[in-house]
Amino acid sequence: MKALARYGKEFGGYRLIDVPEPVCGDEDIVIEVKAAAICGADMKHFRVENGSDEFNSIRGHEFAGKIVKVGSKVTDWHVGQRIVSDNSGHVCGKCPACDKGDFLTCKEKVNLGLDNNRWGGGFSKYCLIPGEILRIHKHAIWEIPENLDYEEACVLDPICNAYKAIAQRSSFLPGNDVVVIGTGPLGLFSVQMAKLMGAVNIVMVGLEEDTKKRFAVAKQLGATHLVNGSKEDVVKRCQEICGVDNLGLVLECSGANIALKQSIDMLRPNGEVVRIGMGFKPFNYPINDITSWAISIIGHMAYDSTTWRNAIRLLADGKIKVKPMITHRFGLSEWEKGFELMANKEAIKVILTYDFND
Repeated sequence: MKALARYGKEFGGYRLIDVPEPVCGDEDIVIEVKAAAICGADMKHFRVENGSDEFNSIRGHEFAGKIVKVGSKVTDWHVGQRIVSDNSGHVCGKCPACDKGDFLTCKEKVNLGLDNNRWGGGFSKYCLIPGEILRIHKHAIWEIPENLDYEEACVLDPICNAYKAIAQRSSFLPGNDVVVIGTGPLGLFSVQMAKLMGAVNIVMVGLEEDTKKRFAVAKQLGATHLVNGSKEDVVKRCQEICGVDNLGLVLECSGANIALKQSIDMLRPNGEVVRIGMGFKPFNYPINDITSWAISIIGHMAYDSTTWRNAIRLLADGKIKVKPMITHRFGLSEWEKGFELMANKEAIKVILTYDFND
């Protein structure tokens, strides 16, 4: 079968290669992938070619499919079930994070479809769900409700990230205002969560290139105001919209240092920044300003089973919208087109499906 793989250690390019079909062990599950989505985490390796021939991993950590094989010792699942993975493949099972079911903050975690995993991912025909994770983490996979299709289910990862960021990590209360910085899927799902939770003003902050498509989608999904950070003073404009006393939460989804600084600067005393986006440059900021105004910067990572249970129910009930965000669909053979559109911000969410005959 074909698979989109990454090569190299820290950063490395993608190659479409031939790989053997996974062998199902006694406790394992094999699914046929029906839909997989390109994530921002996949994009950081696109257009990078370091010349390495060292295989890293089969990519694609946002995926859903149908069970086609179960091991002889598997009792909880059966062939034919439609499932979605939370992309966990290995955890230690005994650290404080694992003790409370927060498996994706385990320091030993290995994700399916991300770096250095040995099982595979969604950018292929089949993916193995290892029995070792199912022994420890019973909800490493979830059954898809009948009224949801595979492409809706495969983006539950960013939906769950947005849910946990505001509903479980922040101190948000209905009637507050929310600023969301970053117009990617995490930002757009955060807008929807803020609306569901009763935010009055939901301000989406983006850049000039976001005005072409993403601002309109943000408005459709619940943003009350749009701020163009390329042309407007972001801090001043957000404070004008919300009023300085109401601006208690910023969801920073871009990962840019300037956005984190703007988030801190616009907040009222005792406000919170939940940092959802990822950046890779040092952040220089006067820590006394954070102390003086009792600002909380909250690191956010992934989700837990409570997140998944509730997010699936919201999605199945139609309270979260996915279709407006799926702008393009391609076969795996045309994966580069999808990545190019994501890189150029012409796409919001791209779905890949397996289109080879083998």
